[in-house]
Amino acid sequence: MRFKLVHTLLAAALVLGVAPLASAKTFVTIGSGSTSGLYYPTAVGMAKIVNEADIDIRANARSTGASVFNCRAVGEGQLQMGISQNNIAYYAYKGRGVEAFDGKPVDNLRGMAVLYPETIQVLAREDADIDSLSDLKGKRVYVGDIGSGTEQDVKNVLGAFDMSLDDLKAPVRGSSGSAVGLLRDGQIDAMFYTVGLGASAITEAAQTAPIELVSIPSERIEALNEKYPFYTEITIPGGTYPGIDDDVTSITLKASLVTSSDVSEDVVYQFMKTVFADHKDAFYNDIPNPNLKKYFTLESALEGMSIPLHAGAVRFFEEQGIEVKDSLMPPS
Repeated sequence: MRFKLVHTLLAAALVLGVAPLASAKTFVTIGSGSTSGLYYPTAVGMAKIVNEADIDIRANARSTGASVFNCRAVGEGQLQMGISQNNIAYYAYKGRGVEAFDGKPVDNLRGMAVLYPETIQVLAREDADIDSLSDLKGKRVYVGDIGSGTEQDVKNVLGAFDMSLDDLKAPVRGSSGSAVGLLRDGQIDAMFYTVGLGASAITEAAQTAPIELVSIPSERIEALNEKYPFYTEITIPGGTYPGIDDDVTSITLKASLVTSSDVSEDVVYQFMKTVFADHKDAFYNDIPNPNLKKYFTLESALEGMSIPLHAGAVRFFEEQGIEVKDSLMPPS
């Protein structure tokens, strides 16, 4: 009787022209970062856009340790997509530059789009007597969550000042959100935070404690750029954060969206078309990350891409009339 019922339902579906599995959804988890940064609301916002669209993808965002974790988890299939600094994505793909990837390249890592620049911001308490990065010697400094892109940035930037983590009184680790609280309460003297300009955590800290941004001299940035071409100079305009009125020179990278070659071409293409084309207004206006509207365009979405694109991304960009360089084509 049960067999007859199933057979009847299948026959009815065929008569009505309905494929029994046509409504199957592909589930996508997007790795982000700390809930106090910009990766998390960006991932949440993209997932919301996808879920509210009439496509066969269901998406959710996951708070993670950020770039290093995301690249590794995407490669292992724990995540289908993730947000990462472009330099960390490069290190992951090449299997060098970061201890987590040394000799272990994530060769199935693929790029989707460059989203916005993010800046290495050095915050210090005004009462800590820190006027330059050299003054961090002997200080209590937050250096990033374990395995995060911020941690690697700190090592590279200190190296440009002939310093290392050993020169600090106490390299403090943990989440960036917790570090902001420690800085506000005077339990640390300074912190590095690689994040988009206008991050809410820094805004809140500047509103509640005597905090300043430490400038990095142009000549030091140039020397850093010679060794690590990902790092370029950026000016943080005065007024970006409450009480910090002067322009500050610092270093910028690019936040990028990555995926795995194991994710299907159609899924990546549908995701990108939905978020970056069909619902671009929501991408610009509904996601609480001002850098998206200020910096993201399809024309700039490949600038700073450091790994080969996914086939679905190539399809999307070419459909939008954006030229894809041979160097960004997926390996055959």
